[in-house]
Amino acid sequence: MASSKEIRGKIKSVENTKKITKAMEMVAASKMRKAQERMRSARPYAEKIGNIAAALAQANPEYRHPFLVKNEKATAAGMVVVTTDKGLCGGLNTNLLRAATTKLKELESAGQKTDVVAIGGKGFGFMNRIGAKVVAHATQLGDQPHIETLIGPVKVLLDAYAEGKLSAVYLCYTQFINTMKQEVVVQQLLPLKADDMATDKSGHSWDYLYEPDAATVIDELLTRYSEALVFQAVAENMASEQSARMVAMKSATDNAGNLIKELKLVYNKTRQAAITKELSEIVSGAAAVG
Repeated sequence: MASSKEIRGKIKSVENTKKITKAMEMVAASKMRKAQERMRSARPYAEKIGNIAAALAQANPEYRHPFLVKNEKATAAGMVVVTTDKGLCGGLNTNLLRAATTKLKELESAGQKTDVVAIGGKGFGFMNRIGAKVVAHATQLGDQPHIETLIGPVKVLLDAYAEGKLSAVYLCYTQFINTMKQEVVVQQLLPLKADDMATDKSGHSWDYLYEPDAATVIDELLTRYSEALVFQAVAENMASEQSARMVAMKSATDNAGNLIKELKLVYNKTRQAAITKELSEIVSGAAAVG
């Protein structure tokens, strides 16, 4: 059995850990609210640009943007993997990277090589360890994502698809449902489908005037729409990260509290045993003298 001094040291150590996890829980709760606000404020833009992109794609059947055309002959695919830069957020990254690995194996079994764009340090490190072909990456995004940081890496896959080198581009991220629930999403980014872009169910058809011409407007708009999807995915992932970290740190704090209670119980039993032993020795000594 450990001595009373050793148990006191363990209790002190766990108490210090509990203070750290409690502080991290409060920081994550504060960041979570801000991340949720950014995520929700980005949703209307993504929905609106999706409506316009779908309407323009349907209004001009004579012009088909490369993002709307399937590249049947391409022997490679692209994947954007969105993870966090930091850990201590439960199984968030583990679940996402498991789904991304499953998709990679599925593409490999279909004879497709995969070019990966890693957004987030955890995904970048993991893809390098498993030997995936990482063509671009973005790390250290901070607490607030900037679309300017994301455009460069994502454009590598967008350009490759427009040139016919990729058969499809997939987007893997964690979608924020609520504070206690986040879901891994693996969706097809390219080729874009008009049905997926359209969120307006009213059935209205619009006639547009283009300046300078339809091709230029549609090219620019569909590129912006693809970038907006990636930005929205990063915003969703950051909200999920802070929520998962808050829950994980709360669980760690609660576990530390339970461990402290158990250690204090062991400490009291050890001290009681020591006192009992000393009393027995005193009584035995007194009896021997008498």
